[in-house]
Amino acid sequence: MAVSRSVRRGLAALAVLVTLPALTTPVNAQEWSDPGASGGGAHRESGQLARSGATPAATRLATSDENRQAGDQTGYPRQTRLREFPENPDDKAIKLGLTPYHDIAPQLNELQERSDRVSAEVVGRSTQGRDLYLVTLTAPESPAEAARQARWRELIEDDPSAAAGNERLAREYKAPVWINANIHGDEWEGTDGALDVIERLATSTDEADSDLLESTRIYLTVTNNPDGRVAGTRANAAGFDVNRDHISSTQPESRAVRDVLIETQPLVMIDEHGYTGTTLIEPGTPPHGRDYEYDLYIKHAYENALGMERAIGKLGHDETERADIPFRDFEPGEWDDWPPIFTPMYSIYHGAVGHTVEVPLRVNRGEYEQLPVEELRRRSDINRDVAGATITSAIDYAKSNRAELIDDQIETFRRGWAGEPQREIPDGYVPGFGEEDRYSAEFPRAYVIPAGDDQRSASAAARLVDHLVAHDVRVSRAEHTFHLDGQRYPKGSYVVDMHQPKRGLANAMLSAGQDISGDVPRMYDISGWSLGLLWGATVDVSADEAPAVRTSPVAAAGPTGSLPPPAKADLELALTDGADVQAVTYLLDRGVEVTRGDDGTLVVPASARSEAATAADRFGVTFTKAGRGPAGTALAAPVIAAAASADELAVLRGLGFEVRPISTAVLNEGFEFDDVSALLVSTGLDHDALTAEAKRRLQAFLDDGGGVITRGGGGAAFNEAAGLLPVTAVEGRGDANGVVSVTDGEGGVLDRAPAHSFVYSPVWFTGLADSVTAEQRYARDPLVAGHWLPGEAAGGPAEAAGEASVVSGVSAGGTRTVLFGTEPMFRDHPKGLYAQVADAVFWATS
Repeated sequence: MAVSRSVRRGLAALAVLVTLPALTTPVNAQEWSDPGASGGGAHRESGQLARSGATPAATRLATSDENRQAGDQTGYPRQTRLREFPENPDDKAIKLGLTPYHDIAPQLNELQERSDRVSAEVVGRSTQGRDLYLVTLTAPESPAEAARQARWRELIEDDPSAAAGNERLAREYKAPVWINANIHGDEWEGTDGALDVIERLATSTDEADSDLLESTRIYLTVTNNPDGRVAGTRANAAGFDVNRDHISSTQPESRAVRDVLIETQPLVMIDEHGYTGTTLIEPGTPPHGRDYEYDLYIKHAYENALGMERAIGKLGHDETERADIPFRDFEPGEWDDWPPIFTPMYSIYHGAVGHTVEVPLRVNRGEYEQLPVEELRRRSDINRDVAGATITSAIDYAKSNRAELIDDQIETFRRGWAGEPQREIPDGYVPGFGEEDRYSAEFPRAYVIPAGDDQRSASAAARLVDHLVAHDVRVSRAEHTFHLDGQRYPKGSYVVDMHQPKRGLANAMLSAGQDISGDVPRMYDISGWSLGLLWGATVDVSADEAPAVRTSPVAAAGPTGSLPPPAKADLELALTDGADVQAVTYLLDRGVEVTRGDDGTLVVPASARSEAATAADRFGVTFTKAGRGPAGTALAAPVIAAAASADELAVLRGLGFEVRPISTAVLNEGFEFDDVSALLVSTGLDHDALTAEAKRRLQAFLDDGGGVITRGGGGAAFNEAAGLLPVTAVEGRGDANGVVSVTDGEGGVLDRAPAHSFVYSPVWFTGLADSVTAEQRYARDPLVAGHWLPGEAAGGPAEAAGEASVVSGVSAGGTRTVLFGTEPMFRDHPKGLYAQVADAVFWATS
């Protein structure tokens, strides 16, 4: 069923109005809340686990409303008086002679006063609360003209066949171009290059620039990571690389630009980065994302890259005579465009020709500290010139090729609606295109996310549906029971009909993926991901048949939380999903007695039914009537000392655990374990480097019954050094990563674990003593999707096959310990694995 974006906005707005009164304050709101997210009944967002930042279209790009001046803002310019931040002399951009964050708003405010071509608004806030600016450059438009542009933009996606035949659209639709700058905080110059372009076009008296803004809208997110810009860090203030977050959208910075992308629907997109020695301009090397309409992308991407290379060559700097274009200049796998985690690659699925641009000369990290200021500023000036030249060249390409770019975006969406196969691309289609560049997908006819008893986790299913909708994937709900591929699906099941405009994105998110180990020798980053396998929900695939059932479009997933009758019965909760964990920690924080049985099932007394009802509503979890089994062990709210990465700390906090970050240095400085109940170790804790006093305090914690959970090679090394479980940890290839199949082991800690997991530098355990139990094992053919080459001597998937991926046991000193060889919290992505971590924590501390 085709539903226009404007109708979907209305449905989303209605969902907000219906559910808003029931909103409650999220746990750990400072770290986890999304100011732009709405409630969704019993599955409404509480941190990233419940809904992963799903933002209804009705609220997208509306953050600046509170700052907007009075008057008609529906045309252009739409000028906002941006709030100005106090001067910060410690802003790292100052040393480079670049624009500190506190100077951006004043510059934009002044330009808005001088020019009716400039519109500035706030489209989100960073982790630390700084404003994220979107600047729009265009000739003035009346409200009616702006509304017409919006209708055409929607028509291109919603009815591309009609758009293709609309002669007025072909003449008058303004080509949208989006520039994203400074997503990595310590890669500064994209912001300054963007500001230079804004000022030039805002004030130019050149007729060509006036003509450009009559036919083009240029959108610029001036700094996508202001916290990192100020601090001089690649990551945002939460420790996340925002340019690895687009398919998961866990961070406010990535959610903001996701919504900009969806609402502006650019033809061309540039992401400004640094520093690669020689300017680097995508398109990338193989493997190419298999779900793209690659023929429509590569012809523009290659020509646009050549144009940007010519532009930097005209700058006159020795350092900018040429560029590296990975498609042309690099070997397969060196700079690929395979995963949808990067901003430009993600943008391709929304109809854009996306490019990463890396300005050449390094000014961050060691160079920032060691080089003279004069040399740093010389380099930054050149980098700023490169950023401005590549932005200008890309805009010029969009103007010169406007008609073909519009036609090809229309064609991208038309193929999706029609369910047509991808096109076979011949050798030489662009210079150098050959067999090594051919990647394609067989799109299924539909995905079904079942309701009822066949759904592994209703809360996980709701989270997944909301996430898909937030990414502009169309989901519908069955109004009746139906049969598909011999299976019965109840009313309320969700359907992702793959005859839709953004089928490539839907498939990239939901499909299992592909093992590409034999295709390329290396990969730039991760090569396997799957929301369909790793997010905890049951997702079925129908290869050839669409459901024959009436459906209605989904703006937000239906409520999922419930309690059983009678009111006087004790309640049971199985830890199947992270939402279940959130419910448990919520109850424990409120003093509710929760007991854990030997099978891991949790029981809440009938006397706490009111608190359980609140948890069910808030987290969307389902309590059942407790059985008459033996009394379990009472749980206490765990306090976790964690030597872990930023993403792992975020997941633990999102689950509702109290977390105290530690490291070798922190322990050596006198950290006390007084009320800590669990120690989690994955990175940053070297047992051998601890002082004698730190080792004494650590050992006292272990002797006092503290539990231990470890992850990966760092955790395995700690286990050995601390003398906990007698196992041999085998480290697989350090460059291996992806989705793997796993099987149940012989233990009872991870009874409800899903059949798939995620690995990044996989580890497995051999030589298990009688006191150690395999909780989970790698399957006989473990790799489902990703890149995991055979090891030269060991370390490949064949060696991991059948070996223990997770083990548990009690050390000789009585310490309950769980060792993970998988990555259950990687980048806050594999959300269906989080309950395993909680199971390990609760078992180790009970």
